[in-house]
Amino acid sequence: MKKVSFLLLMLTFACTTAFAQLTKDQLVAEWTRAKAYTKAYLDAMPADGYTFKATPEVRSFAGQMLHLADDNYFFLSKVSGKPSPLAKGVSLEKTVEQNKEATTKAVLDSYDYAIGALQGMTDAQFAEEVDLGKLKSTRGLLLSKGFEHQTHHRGQATVYLRLKGVTPPPEMLF
Repeated sequence: MKKVSFLLLMLTFACTTAFAQLTKDQLVAEWTRAKAYTKAYLDAMPADGYTFKATPEVRSFAGQMLHLADDNYFFLSKVSGKPSPLAKGVSLEKTVEQNKEATTKAVLDSYDYAIGALQGMTDAQFAEEVDLGKLKSTRGLLLSKGFEHQTHHRGQATVYLRLKGVTPPPEMLF
C-alpha cells in the first residue's frame, strides 16, 4: 500500500511540475479550454438544478461553481500580481444569486480574469518565487494548483449532473 501511495504522490508531482513548465501561450490555451469545458457544464445543468445538493452537507451545484470562481480569482491574483476585482473577504459563493444566469456570468467572468492575468505575464515570471505566508512556491507551480482546484470542482459537478439525469459534457482534452 505504501508503494502505491508513493507512486501516486510522485505521479501527481510530475504532472503538476510539467504543467508549471508550460509557456505562457500554452497556459492561456489551457485556461481557455478549461473555460469552455466549464461553460459546457454550466450549460448542461437545467436551471432548476442550480440549487440542487447531492446531500444536505455539500454545496449546491451553483455553490460548487461559484467556489471554483472564487479560487480562480485567488490563485490568479497571487500568480500574476494583478489585483482581484473581488474585494478582500468577498466570496461569490456567498454573494451571487445561485441561479443559472448569475452563476454562469460570475464563473465565466472569473475565467476571463484568469486568462487576462496570464496574458499580462511573461514566460520568465512563471519561474519566480511567490510568498504565501507559510508557503513559498513558484508562480507556475501555484498556477498548476489553481488549475487542479478548478478541475476538481468541475469533476465534482459531474455527480450533480448525473443525479439530475443529465449526461455530463464529453472530455475536452484538446
